[in-house]
Amino acid sequence: MESIKISIKNTSNPTIIKFEADEFLTQHESFEFNTIDEASISPLAQQLFYLPFVKKVYISGNFIAVERYNIVEWEDVQGEVAQQIESYINNGGVIIDPSTSKKKVPVTIYAESTPNPSVMKFVANKKLVIHSHEFKSIDETKNAPLASELFHFPFVKSIFIDENFVSITKYDIAEWNDITMELREFIRSYIENDKTIILNDIDNSIEKTTKKLDQAFEAQDDISKEIISILEEYVKPAVASDGGNIEFQSYDPDNKTVKVILQGACSGCPSSTFTLKNGIENMLREMLNGKVNTVEAING
Repeated sequence: MESIKISIKNTSNPTIIKFEADEFLTQHESFEFNTIDEASISPLAQQLFYLPFVKKVYISGNFIAVERYNIVEWEDVQGEVAQQIESYINNGGVIIDPSTSKKKVPVTIYAESTPNPSVMKFVANKKLVIHSHEFKSIDETKNAPLASELFHFPFVKSIFIDENFVSITKYDIAEWNDITMELREFIRSYIENDKTIILNDIDNSIEKTTKKLDQAFEAQDDISKEIISILEEYVKPAVASDGGNIEFQSYDPDNKTVKVILQGACSGCPSSTFTLKNGIENMLREMLNGKVNTVEAING
């Protein structure tokens, strides 16, 4: 039997790194452990929790993702952790106890309205993805099986997936009262059956590695960096709670205009103009005195 090789993969979250194997480690199941007690079904995860900087452990498909506390930087310890995982697996260590792996936590999905009447947010009681993904058509879903299947519903116009929710934009031909239950049950069943939501290699295809994000941030001018930081800290959490996302696109120092990209429920939302003008624009004007006049939105 050939030895399993572990490679190190960055993610868009600088505190999370993936240790990817060259073969599957679980039988199409995903697990998230927040403490060593929760990891009772995974001897490997328990061993990782003995490392003082390990905050969370995710095991899914062919990778193990580890979230760290800020007491270390990944570049200082990632090689040692990868070697530890590789040695553990190749020495016959148990990844998931087969006698307990079939004990599933029931998946619950609840539907939540958003400020955009064309968008409904379907919230799960488990983590779905590490970072956000938006799909405007079925042609964009090569690496996203869940989104691909949702587009087979004739009333689905676009899909936005983040952390623990799926935001769906509908065409006007359908009313939410007629389709919400059907969509909610479909998503619940899909997740409960441990089907793949986003294929592992999508990180590379959309180029959202930490290194590239850091390089893109450092390439910005000082004012743009301030704007990005404000959006990340003050705006994104509120937008996510409404089933959407906002991304900085550009800053023009000559006319002091900021352009942002709206995704999910924010895209095409009738109230987005009000939010931009009376919320984000006023905030940037106040916090960056004299540096910002207007904010313009581009729908994702």
